[in-house]
Amino acid sequence: MIRVLLVRWLQLRVPMRARVTMAVLFGLCGCGPQAATMPGSDGAVAAEAGTSAPDGGGLSDGASAPDGAVGDLASAAAPCTTRVTYGEGWIHGAQHPAQDDVASGEVTWDGTCVDDGANSYALLSNGWKPYFSGHSACVIALDYAGECAGAPKSCTTRVSYGAAWLSPPNHPAKYDDVAGKLVAGACENSGADSFVALSNGWTPYFTGASACAISLEYTGCGGLYANPVIPQGCADPGVLHDGKQYVLSCTSGGAANAFPIYTSSDLITWKSAGHILPSASKPAWATGDFWAPEIHAVGGHYVAYFSARNTDGKLSIGAASSTSALGPFVALGHPLLHDAQMGLIDASEINAAGTAYLIWKEDGNAVGKPTPIHAQPLASDGLSLVGSPSTLITNDQAWEGPLVEGPFMIAHGGSYYLFYSGNSYGNATYAVGVARASSPLGPFSKAAGPIVVTGGAWVGPGHCSVVDGPDGDTYMVYHAWPVGHVNGPGDVRVALTDAVQWVSGWPALVGAPSSESRPLP
Repeated sequence: MIRVLLVRWLQLRVPMRARVTMAVLFGLCGCGPQAATMPGSDGAVAAEAGTSAPDGGGLSDGASAPDGAVGDLASAAAPCTTRVTYGEGWIHGAQHPAQDDVASGEVTWDGTCVDDGANSYALLSNGWKPYFSGHSACVIALDYAGECAGAPKSCTTRVSYGAAWLSPPNHPAKYDDVAGKLVAGACENSGADSFVALSNGWTPYFTGASACAISLEYTGCGGLYANPVIPQGCADPGVLHDGKQYVLSCTSGGAANAFPIYTSSDLITWKSAGHILPSASKPAWATGDFWAPEIHAVGGHYVAYFSARNTDGKLSIGAASSTSALGPFVALGHPLLHDAQMGLIDASEINAAGTAYLIWKEDGNAVGKPTPIHAQPLASDGLSLVGSPSTLITNDQAWEGPLVEGPFMIAHGGSYYLFYSGNSYGNATYAVGVARASSPLGPFSKAAGPIVVTGGAWVGPGHCSVVDGPDGDTYMVYHAWPVGHVNGPGDVRVALTDAVQWVSGWPALVGAPSSESRPLP
């Protein structure tokens, strides 16, 4: 009777968003084979094993850590709770849209993923049994709040191996624990066996073709996400951190309001925040084809560089400035860079040793010519060019096909890295490459081949920005077509985020473009 009255009291006091958490704290999680209805809520029914996962992806706005209403019942020392975030393969019904649950106490998992017919499951220490679609498909994140005696002090990953794992000598355990965030690539065949590349350089092998079976447990890493991070059309994403948040903009084409702006605290969850150039703010010279915006901090303010069609028919590079990365932006009344004989597009900026440089591409592929990428110093306010241009790279590798474009440069470890895209944006040949130099003006040496190519659920990945995430690691934000929706009527490129690893002085993205769940940046 006391339990019923307490539940009713909480229903009246706790906001609707927190009632999923309340249900979990009272043992009503739908992680096992039995469904349970949350008493007195909006009729939501917890997941029943065997139901199909809803469309969409990523960490939802569902159950979260208990709010102050539940905390009023606790003692001064906050009680231990565990947020359990499930990977994209988790089987849950439409009435449990959240991708997580919160449990009282310290919940653990030994990493074992058990095959059960067409699906697999993990058995957690509190008896919950979340099911996942597919064999050895368990991916779970455990994050702790309150007074949890055994909670780890830092992020760790447990990678557990299936029965076909070719374990090394003197390694009786079927798992390894790794400090930090570990992600996995696709299963690849090697002779009669198969292997999977892990982001720390390990390559566990398995007996048999396509036999890679691993499960991943992230403890104290902050939760999970899955691509796409912006599911609506967002080609050519340009990203910066303005000191408070991440700010992103993308191609708008012929839309009335040019270059939508989004903001995020974590590179994953993005919210709309207006446009760089609302219809009334477009410069008179720019008649259409509003492509590839990049917002950069230059000379004490923010400058948005962009491509647009000039009144003479040539693609040109424009600039607009603002005291805030969110605008309002005031565009120059003339192109920043224009050539009556050649289209110029895909501008970005880098500051090296106090000098800002504009980087851009000649649109030679439109007229049957090569496509060099140039850089030139900017004036201190970033709104005009000084000096002379230098050519950084051109399309001279087979995979690049008729063009290189979308340049974005960063400094890392004493070198400058020029990320770029090559080949045709509208099909599976499009990919991301990288070149390295000791100076922002080169000479640049290219990697032997592209570092992100078509794979898994994504086609034609490219036109990236590269930034440090909230965790201090490097991340790439870029676009791709969803498989089956490539450059046709109504098809759009969506925005993805994946971690960059640094291997022997070069960037690598294991398993990218990814669609499986990964730890949050």
